[in-house]
Amino acid sequence: MTISQLFDIANLFVLPFWALIILLPNWKVTKRIMESYIPFVPLAGAYLYLFITSITPENAQALSNPQLADIARFFADEKAAATGWIHFLVMDLFVGRFIYWEGQKTGVWTIHSLILCLFAGPMGVLSHIITTWITKAISPKLPENQATISSSGN
Repeated sequence: MTISQLFDIANLFVLPFWALIILLPNWKVTKRIMESYIPFVPLAGAYLYLFITSITPENAQALSNPQLADIARFFADEKAAATGWIHFLVMDLFVGRFIYWEGQKTGVWTIHSLILCLFAGPMGVLSHIITTWITKAISPKLPENQATISSSGN
């Protein structure tokens, strides 16, 4: 399998999980799948493989004392870029899973935060934090794990 094929497979692999938590958040199958760590195992395995095979003594040196120019040179390599991209896929999905479960627990609306997280993980996190703050400000008398926004919008 080529690096390009692994990259393409990893990109496609995450989409069903995102579709489930965005489009069918309350479906028992979605909940069962997202309770497990199984979505992360193949991605983390691909990441580990690419990471191990892309590290050279020069790359290890650059990563041990990161300088922007060295990191830019490192990611100029196709295998290193694929490694970095799969890192993003794993971490964004992991954060999306966290946002999904927080929405399930609290009833805080999460669709917009999950969509942002799919495309830009940190923006999804920030969106979820702000949404949670606003929800708590609007409904301050509710217990910590409750919100007035219907969980059907998750």
